[in-house]
Amino acid sequence: MDMKAMYNLTYGLFVLTAREGEKDNGCIVNTVSQVTTEPNRIVVAVNKKNYTHGMIERTGILNVSILTEKAKFDTFKHWGFQSGEHVDKTQEISFQRSENGVIYIAEETNAFLSAKVVSATDLGTHTLFLADVTDGAVLSEDPSVTYSYYQSNIKTAPNTTEKKKGFVCTVCGYIYEGDTLPEDFVCPWCKHPASDFKPIG
Repeated sequence: MDMKAMYNLTYGLFVLTAREGEKDNGCIVNTVSQVTTEPNRIVVAVNKKNYTHGMIERTGILNVSILTEKAKFDTFKHWGFQSGEHVDKTQEISFQRSENGVIYIAEETNAFLSAKVVSATDLGTHTLFLADVTDGAVLSEDPSVTYSYYQSNIKTAPNTTEKKKGFVCTVCGYIYEGDTLPEDFVCPWCKHPASDFKPIG
């Protein structure tokens, strides 16, 4: 199967944030959908390897910041290509704090939602959180960024000019150096599987 066919499904891109104790954190997700209006509920799929996942699992509280087409690649790198377990992701960025105490991103976004988890479904690599929306606001009129728009207009082309042996992630540009890529390899930056890598050269 050509896994790139999956990229033609409509996805948004979002900064998912959580707070546990005095720790704020967040990550990039591409699966947030409204599932009912009465009650107003959303589902959010989160990779279990993300530090934010455990925070939401333990606290049951989350915010979603809806990224726009004006979002810069550095924003995706900041929230998506590093773990917040040992890094303070709130350093040197602008954010606001909603009534639930969790931060949201007010720049390069067009809205935020606050939500409280009502159930969690184990999907293997991910957890699907069903949550009641408790707050939200429109922040701008800029169009929401789709996964397709990100791939075509925001993501910088991977730098493969250096002659290295290895494989490059076609999603985020991470380079795995080596002669063979393990079949079960998962990109440490964007969490995509080995099928999304291509040989360098």
